Amino acid sequence: MTNAEPLGPHADLSAVAAGIEQTNELLQRVLAKVSTTPSIHAIFVDAGYIYAAMGRLVAGEEDRRAFELDAEGLIEAFIDKARTIFPDSRLLRVYWYDGARRRLHTTEQQRIAELPDVKVRLGNLNANNQQKGVDSLIRTDLETLARNRAISDAVLIGGDEDLVSAVEAAQGYGARVHLWGIEALTGRNQADPLLWEVDSQRTFELDFCKPYVTRRTVLYDEPPAGSAAGPRPGREDMRFVGARIAAQWLVERGRDTLAELLPGHPYLPGSTDQELLIEAEGLLQRSLRGHADLRRALRDGFWDHLQAQL
Repeated sequence: MTNAEPLGPHADLSAVAAGIEQTNELLQRVLAKVSTTPSIHAIFVDAGYIYAAMGRLVAGEEDRRAFELDAEGLIEAFIDKARTIFPDSRLLRVYWYDGARRRLHTTEQQRIAELPDVKVRLGNLNANNQQKGVDSLIRTDLETLARNRAISDAVLIGGDEDLVSAVEAAQGYGARVHLWGIEALTGRNQADPLLWEVDSQRTFELDFCKPYVTRRTVLYDEPPAGSAAGPRPGREDMRFVGARIAAQWLVERGRDTLAELLPGHPYLPGSTDQELLIEAEGLLQRSLRGHADLRRALRDGFWDHLQAQL
């Protein structure tokens, strides 16, 4: 019988070397897979911030009724800018966060939702036209996509300090968050804690914003002498306009919201009365300032329709 030779240190080294080689081959395959996997980015837009910041910068107004925003052109510009910053990355989609009464899309929001690669997410809009729940929607989407490795980079366009938690959550899962903002006339329109947390910052200045904002031609003062403002409306005309606006608001704002006005009849809250006046001036294309009789008829028509429907 031939005695087997004992395993020596050289045999042990050979086994170790073979193990290392096998591990290296596995790592090379993993790295090759990673290198061929495209990066993915998404753009998260707080529409409330966009309207306020761009309106103030370009039109001198934060009120959306005072200007029109070319949302389609602006979204395309954001996509193009991201394409240049992340040349090796693919766009997942643009998330457009806005508020709406009872979360029912307005006509404008419907048009935005129909754009390719855009998803509209709606929070609520209270009686004071303040957005509610938008920040939590951004946090949920940003955190979920980062946790599932669906994105490697997130572009956040907003300014609220409440978004800090969303940034931290996404970064905790390895995503990089890039904050984009709109130039402020004075100071800043983005919270310092938010600026401190993100991985990079970028500001769009006036020249970039100008093409996407157009002032509306709502007349807040009496038309200049010689302008074609049309004949002065009568009381019945104004009652009809008031009823028309009430019908439109019932659809847009919901019966429950407008029912809250009934206990105050015949008086409207100051902010609501102002909205009614501006809406009527827009429809008539003339000012009602200084015409107390026409404004009373406007309110009467508004109340008549509201009480008949509720």
